[in-house]
Amino acid sequence: MQKSISITSVPKDKTPHPPDNSISDDEMLAFQEAMRDVTPLAAPNCVLPQPQQPEFVRSPANELPSTKAEWSDHIALSLAAGEEWSYLRPGLSRQILRKLRRGQWKVSAELDMHGMTKDQARQALATFLLECKQFDIRCVCIIHGRGLSSKNNEPILKSRVGNWLAQCEDVLAFCQAPPTLGGSGAVIVLLKSQRSDQPNATTKTWD
Repeated sequence: MQKSISITSVPKDKTPHPPDNSISDDEMLAFQEAMRDVTPLAAPNCVLPQPQQPEFVRSPANELPSTKAEWSDHIALSLAAGEEWSYLRPGLSRQILRKLRRGQWKVSAELDMHGMTKDQARQALATFLLECKQFDIRCVCIIHGRGLSSKNNEPILKSRVGNWLAQCEDVLAFCQAPPTLGGSGAVIVLLKSQRSDQPNATTKTWD
């Protein structure tokens, strides 16, 4: 009687295998021998550019207003000790000054003149106003002090600042600052807009 034999087929492994890219010792020795007389290239002599940070550009000194010529020390506006400063450029609505007093313009910059001489304060004010003009800053605070420590308790610097501001064509109005911003030792100044789409002589409120 003949026995039957069963044969079971084994499935082939169909999993893909990466090619063998290994280098044998003989191949490595042959490569090193071939490259023995080759000189490596020098590293490139270059410097990658560094990202530049934006810089605040100040105007040249010759673009600053001529304060000695344009801003006279002559007292054009009288101010007694303890009196409140108030100024509105002729031809403008008084509502502008009233709104300035009520704080309806937001103060965006300030200048502190404490410890400055008259000449230092005048130049600092000229530079400050010019930079405000460049960035179209509309409302600023000028801290001039109360003058209580000056000779005869006279508000000399306070009077000068008011007169300088009145002579500046970019100043529309100014008034005494509220107590939170310096009170009688500071003034709030409204400056002319440098944008053609922003009105100046108007009662509109800017934020």
